[in-house]
Amino acid sequence: MIFERGYFDNYSVNESEIIKSLDKIRDFSASSEYTYKPTVFLSHKHDDLKDLRGVVGVFEKYGAKIYIDSMDNKMPSETSGDTAKRIKKVIEHCKKFVLLATEKAIESYWCNWELGIGDTHKYINNIAILPMKDRGTYDHNYKGNEYLQIYPQITYNKGFTNIHGRYFEEGYYVEKPEDKNGTIYITELKQWLNQ
Repeated sequence: MIFERGYFDNYSVNESEIIKSLDKIRDFSASSEYTYKPTVFLSHKHDDLKDLRGVVGVFEKYGAKIYIDSMDNKMPSETSGDTAKRIKKVIEHCKKFVLLATEKAIESYWCNWELGIGDTHKYINNIAILPMKDRGTYDHNYKGNEYLQIYPQITYNKGFTNIHGRYFEEGYYVEKPEDKNGTIYITELKQWLNQ
């Protein structure tokens, strides 16, 4: 499933709520991990803030604390090598890495660079793509289809589904790409965040 823009609007949190949830994350240092688990580095394009707020709401519903680089007061005021060093350290120390894979994020050099760092430190069990397309567009036109072939993706199951004798209830899941035997592994999002 590729989510459409606006899909997460019902979960949307305002900026002050995001800032409140980031209080501990703002004090992040490379020498100590967060005291609140699970932690998620949420890679995104800054233009996607409206959709990002809803995604943050979903993760917070499951008890996750979200790191958003644009709200980190330890970031340099201007993008520099220090910015890249800070992002690398935070990705390494966050428990999970998620890319909000909108069309703009897929085209972003920074998001792709962050995905590469996430791949290095989190692949395959602690990384996921949250694919998002423009409203009214077809899934086959989504620019990130190649990402979905190699990275786990966050998806939504609309009702009871029987897959090889196992029933999956309605809710959010992390689905790994099909392995060489044609097997797909699916984990509830809440469980994945806490693994």
